[in-house]
Amino acid sequence: MIATYSNILQIIAALGLLNVWIFRFNKLTTYRGGSAKNLKEEFQEYGLPVWCCYFVGVLKVVSAILFIVGVWFNSVVLPASILVSYLMSIAVIMHLIIRDPLKKAMPAITLLLITSVIATLQMI
Repeated sequence: MIATYSNILQIIAALGLLNVWIFRFNKLTTYRGGSAKNLKEEFQEYGLPVWCCYFVGVLKVVSAILFIVGVWFNSVVLPASILVSYLMSIAVIMHLIIRDPLKKAMPAITLLLITSVIATLQMI
């Protein structure tokens, strides 16, 4: 039963990550930090270099793939969930640093919660 809950959350997290980093990379959303119109601009709003955007993107896309693969090979799920939880913690902090309204941080907060639950379920 725990594995089923974890698998569902893994797919939700994977689809969310892939949606943001592949399909919405260059699109304006109401959740972008500051006045950014795309992900590269969002990282610039946070004072981070462009290479950081691509590095984080690779980490998140690979983690999304690992969440999907983890449905069959469970050993990859815990490292992916810890990594994404860490990255989402930083994302929330960055939103706070630039004084974004809470609404803009909600996707990061939600994914932080989901990946934290995944990690916890993996340790049970």
